[in-house]
Parts: sequence; C-alpha cells; structure tokens
Amino acid sequence: MELDSVLKIEVRELSELQEAARQLLSFYPKQRIFTLEGDLGAGKTTFVKAICGELGVSDEPSSPTYSIVNEYLADEPVYHLDLYRLKDLQEAMDAGIEEYLYSACYCFIEWPQIVLPLIEERVALSIQVLEDQRRVIDCRLEG
Repeated sequence: MELDSVLKIEVRELSELQEAARQLLSFYPKQRIFTLEGDLGAGKTTFVKAICGELGVSDEPSSPTYSIVNEYLADEPVYHLDLYRLKDLQEAMDAGIEEYLYSACYCFIEWPQIVLPLIEERVALSIQVLEDQRRVIDCRLEG
C-alpha cells in the first residue's frame, strides 16, 4: 500500500462533517466504492449524509437498514447500502448487489464484510469514537 493512499480525518463536532466529506472526496477523486466500518452509533450513516451533500444529492439521505439500498440523485445516481441484515454473499447476490457495485456510480456500503470478495478496489473507512465523542476516520485505498 502506498503511503499517499491513506487519509486520517479527525472530527471534533458535527459541524465539521461537511469539511471531512470534502476532504475525503478530493483525496480519492477517482474512487467510487467506499466501505464504512465502525460500531453501532459511530456515525457511518451521518457521514454518508455529509458526503451526499458534497455530491449534490437533493434528497434527504436516510439509513437503508431495512431497504438494504437507497438510491439518491445528483449528477449521477449515488447508492447507499446497509448490509447489516444480510446473512451471506448469496443473499447479497439475490438482492442484486452486483448491479450497484459495477455501476461506476458512487457506492457507500455500511457493514460490507460479506461483499468484499466482489470488490476489486475500494476506499475502506473505519470510524472510531473517542472518549470525548470526537471521531477519527481512517481511510485507505484497498485492492
């Protein structure tokens, strides 16, 4: 892994998320698949909302926990996937996951573990909550 493929963002308060999203997108301008990992309540969906704002999404992004996939419109479709409820890769395939992964559109995937074998290259984001509620978002290009 190249050193310049790693980005670390510290977010002290919610108002800094928009700038964090801007940093992420400008650091990885050609990437379209982003996976997000972190504990429940770490802020994965909240960060995706900020990223969608930077991409010009006009809809109000929400968690796709029950729908599995939410599609938002900007200059191109933006897909937000939450795979927490899926049991295995076959269930993901049955849900049509490949259509989103190979669309060349932005895909933000929460709880991505079961579909990692299908992803050749991605930006892996890991969100950690620190004691004082600050967030550290570690980002790295993988694949």
